[in-house]
Amino acid sequence: MNRKYRRTIIAGNWKMNLLASDVGAYADELLALIPGFDQWCGVVICAPFTSLPAAVTAFHGSGVTVGAQNMSEHTAGAYTGEVSGAQLCDIGVEHVIVGHSERRELFGETDDTVNKKTMRALETSLCPIVCVGESLHQREAGVTADVVAMQVKAALCGVTTEQIRRVVIAYEPIWAIGTGKTASPEDAQDVCREIRAVLRELYGEDAARAVSILYGGSMNEKNAFELLAQPDIDGGLVGGASLKPAAFAEIVNAANQDAEI
Repeated sequence: MNRKYRRTIIAGNWKMNLLASDVGAYADELLALIPGFDQWCGVVICAPFTSLPAAVTAFHGSGVTVGAQNMSEHTAGAYTGEVSGAQLCDIGVEHVIVGHSERRELFGETDDTVNKKTMRALETSLCPIVCVGESLHQREAGVTADVVAMQVKAALCGVTTEQIRRVVIAYEPIWAIGTGKTASPEDAQDVCREIRAVLRELYGEDAARAVSILYGGSMNEKNAFELLAQPDIDGGLVGGASLKPAAFAEIVNAANQDAEI
């Protein structure tokens, strides 16, 4: 990570876990464990839709921001069960995860869908956390760089140089999501460096070095320090480890290191 140019971000993705009634106690425990965190990183909690109002309330004034795990590609209308960017903003949500591998794999989201959601997020002043990553088959075939570059370019189609500074990219190798497997710090750095090279190609050097790139493949309290020491890894999109305040706090505190390479 390089704080000279960009913000370190640790984002917790609760997925379909925890209840609204759990949020208050979680917030109290987490905040007690990360005093002064805003001096070294931003912290985002991405809660289920039903827990978002409780999270906004529980973390109000703490410096922790709240994100959603998904949003509609549409602005409004007859889309039963969907939630728009404007509706998220209305309750105080500031971030949204877009294109998570589980949304792509389990719910059929395409690169086009991810692009539309990214644009809608930006239009409604949300900060999109855009997820990209390869499957195990693609990694073994040696096409990781090509696959990830294509996903980045597709997701950002139409995003302007001004807007890209509000986008966060999360590299999450699909084979490492929820499996306990993690890319080595060096492998993760290689892909994140490639992502930054794509951003440089699309937007120029200044914009590319301003974008935070997170690692999102089973980051936990044991491997966070090494991963966060890499120059192009600017934080983490944390799944299972974010469900326990103590484990998540260790990851946040692991971001408090001198790694401005």
